[in-house]
Amino acid sequence: MSRHKVEICGLDTSQLPVLSHAVMRQLFKDLQDDLVLEARDTLIHGNLRLVLSVVQRFAHRTNSVDDLFQVGCIGLMKAIDHFDLGQNVRFSTYAVPMIIGEIRRYLRDNNPIRVSRSLRDIAYKALQARDRLVLENNREPTMSEIAALMDAKPEDVMFALDAIQDPVSLYEPVFQDGGDPIYMMDQIGDDRITEREWMNNIQLEQALNRLNQREKHIVSKRFFQGKTQMEVAEEIGISQAQVSRLEKSAIKQMKQMIQ
Repeated sequence: MSRHKVEICGLDTSQLPVLSHAVMRQLFKDLQDDLVLEARDTLIHGNLRLVLSVVQRFAHRTNSVDDLFQVGCIGLMKAIDHFDLGQNVRFSTYAVPMIIGEIRRYLRDNNPIRVSRSLRDIAYKALQARDRLVLENNREPTMSEIAALMDAKPEDVMFALDAIQDPVSLYEPVFQDGGDPIYMMDQIGDDRITEREWMNNIQLEQALNRLNQREKHIVSKRFFQGKTQMEVAEEIGISQAQVSRLEKSAIKQMKQMIQ
């Protein structure tokens, strides 16, 4: 996109400026010392190419690239306002995760797939904790660090974050090396049910029927109805951790029966 004239939000992207590292440092000094009032605007305008490069990664997920670009600019402004020159890191290294985070939040908020409010609340708190830790430490925090800041269990945080992940398009390229790209759909099998698979299904049903009532209920809800462990836990009145343990035990028993 940067090689040709492309209009986005009324801007000619081919004319976007590029600031050198030395100029960037001076502008941040001016901004933090309140020496030049235009320093922030110059930094924003001089880093729009950075926003554009991030937006290109997500353009296939929306019909409005202009909206993504505006959201990305919000992430850029947050990065400019919080960047610390004292840290030995380039601004682009610091800004890109914040721009990506802002765009991902926008896509999640506009995702048509429904996720329970309790899971969304945990996930959004985790994202806020993650942003706070990034600002404090200038690095990506671990799941344990995020959970500790929230006073939550790492597995609960991970489960909530997984629940709000954006679905991946079957036409999203997963590899390209100068030739035709390999898409996600190329990695998914489409085999028809064979006689052997039909026999395996019978064995599976027999193994399922030999589980106790609670284990059978959990396996049926999880793998035949597509419910999450948290949803099953709420439905039968036990913790998500207990569902996980019972599920693993049931699967182990079924494997032994089939073998």
